[in-house]
Amino acid sequence: MKTTLNFQDADTFYEQLLDAHTGLSPERSQLLNARLILLLANQVGDAKLLKDCIDAAAQMPD
Repeated sequence: MKTTLNFQDADTFYEQLLDAHTGLSPERSQLLNARLILLLANQVGDAKLLKDCIDAAAQMPD
């Protein structure tokens, strides 16, 4: 699992993510996040790697 920055253009991705949420209700925003997570998980594909990512995200402080 990569934990160091691996984006080609992290700022642009973050901007696109924020733009995608603009004007959405909290419910629609959560649905967008859920769909995005599933699409990205499908790109990764590896069950163990996905489990490692879930575990790492769950360990992160608030």
